[in-house]
Amino acid sequence: MIKRTLYFGNPAYLSKRNEQLVIKLPEVAKNDTLPESFKQKSEVTVPIEDIGVVVLDHQQITLTHGLMDSLLSNNAAVITCDGNRMPAGLLLPLSGNTTQRERWHDQIEASEPLKKQLWQQTIKAKIHNQTALLERRRDVNTKNMHYWSDVVKSGDVENHEARAAAYYWSNLFPSLPDFRRGREEEPPNNLLNYGYAILRAVVARSLVSSGLLPTFGIHHRNRYNAYCLADDVMEPYRPYVDDMVYDIVDKGTDYRELTKDIKQRLLQIPTIEVVIEGERSPLMVGVQRTTASLYRCFSGELRKISYPTF
Repeated sequence: MIKRTLYFGNPAYLSKRNEQLVIKLPEVAKNDTLPESFKQKSEVTVPIEDIGVVVLDHQQITLTHGLMDSLLSNNAAVITCDGNRMPAGLLLPLSGNTTQRERWHDQIEASEPLKKQLWQQTIKAKIHNQTALLERRRDVNTKNMHYWSDVVKSGDVENHEARAAAYYWSNLFPSLPDFRRGREEEPPNNLLNYGYAILRAVVARSLVSSGLLPTFGIHHRNRYNAYCLADDVMEPYRPYVDDMVYDIVDKGTDYRELTKDIKQRLLQIPTIEVVIEGERSPLMVGVQRTTASLYRCFSGELRKISYPTF
C-alpha cells in the first residue's frame, strides 16, 4: 500500500493517541468558550502506519516527542521547512531493517568497480528518461541524447551526464530560452528545488527501509552531504519531477512564488505512476523496488538496479 504524504502549512498541534496522529488547531484548542465536545469533534486523526512523508511548513507547528518516535518507528520521513518555507531538514530512523548491520557491511565493502558499474547504469537510465521526456513534450532532435545514453562507460568517466543535462535544460522550457538550472537561479528553479526535496525524502526513506545508509553514495561523495546515496538513486527519477513542473509552466500558472496550490501539486510526486520492467506502480512503490534491487547488487545477488522507464 502506498503511504500518505501529509503537509502542514498552518499553525497546528500534532500529537499521538492510540497509534493515530492527532491534529488540533490552536485557535480551537485555546478557545475556552468552546465546549470540550466541540473541540474533540474538530480533531482530525490519521493512522500513523499509513504515513510515509510528513512536511512541516510553518513556524508555529508543535509536535510531541511520542509522535516523532512513532513516526520514525513506522519509517516515516519528516521534512522540516525553514522561514522561507523551503525544505531545510530531513528526519529518518537510524534503523529500518532487521539485518541492518549485515546490509551496512555489504554496502560499505562494495568494490569501486561495482560502484562505477552501478553509476553507469544510473546515468544511462537518467539520460534515457530525460530523452523520453523531451520527446513527449518537445519536438526537438534527440539523436545526441540517445547516443550519449548508449555510450556511457563505467563510472561515466567522459561525463556524458553533464553533456546530456546541458542539452536537456536548454530545450525543456521553450517559453524560457534563457533558463539555467541551479538552486539559486530564477523560477521555475524554485519549483524544481521543492520537488526534488520531496523526491529525495522518498528515496532516503526507502533506502533506510532497505537497510542501506543514505550517507555513503556510489558516486556522490561530498563530505558535507548526509544523503549522497539518495542523491545517486534519485537521478533517473528527476525527470518525473521535471515533467510535473513543465506542466505547471506550460499551463500559464504564475510560478514566481511557491503558492499553496503549487506545493499541493508537487506533494503528489510520490503517487506519480512509474513503470519498472513492465510493471506499473506509484513512484513511492517503484523507489522501494529500486532500493531493494540496489541492496541485492551490493550483496552480489544482482548485477542490475531496477530503475523506471519514463
